[in-house]
Amino acid sequence: MADKIDFQLLSFGMRRTGWIRFWIQSILGVVVTSVLLFSNVVSNDSEGQLSLAPGLSLTTLSLVLLFLSLWQGWLIVKTGRAISSNVRPSRGQTSKLIKRGLFIDLLGILFGLVGYQALMGALFIQASTQTQGIAIATSSDVAITGLEILSVLSNTQVLAAHFIGLCSSLWLLRRIYKS
Repeated sequence: MADKIDFQLLSFGMRRTGWIRFWIQSILGVVVTSVLLFSNVVSNDSEGQLSLAPGLSLTTLSLVLLFLSLWQGWLIVKTGRAISSNVRPSRGQTSKLIKRGLFIDLLGILFGLVGYQALMGALFIQASTQTQGIAIATSSDVAITGLEILSVLSNTQVLAAHFIGLCSSLWLLRRIYKS
């Protein structure tokens, strides 16, 4: 049986990791949300432009999964508090919670990566159809805008947030099963 010091160290590690995960993901989630809202408000659909809607939809789905991951981070903090009390959750309950967060982050990374490919594919096709060199732009030439690049950056931010969650979940699982 583990002694009280081991439970206190595990509790402290879970709370600290849970808070770090929660706040980093919160900050990145606010950035992604504001960029996606801004891109929806300011979007100007030109005729020659390829639509970024599939990539932005997958990024939004990944953002929803990030909100679930935030909730999982909060539950990790609560579980860390419970471990230091007399009524502590079992190792199985704790690992189930962390594995659920791990699955959410992996699914978020999957949707983020597919969204990234959709965004970059549309921007590559748009860039390859642009006139090269110095030329007078015609009405059919559509330049890549900063808003489109910002959309790609928001996707990268949501991927980074899920990666932070993934790393923290793996570290916590290692810590729980450490002998």
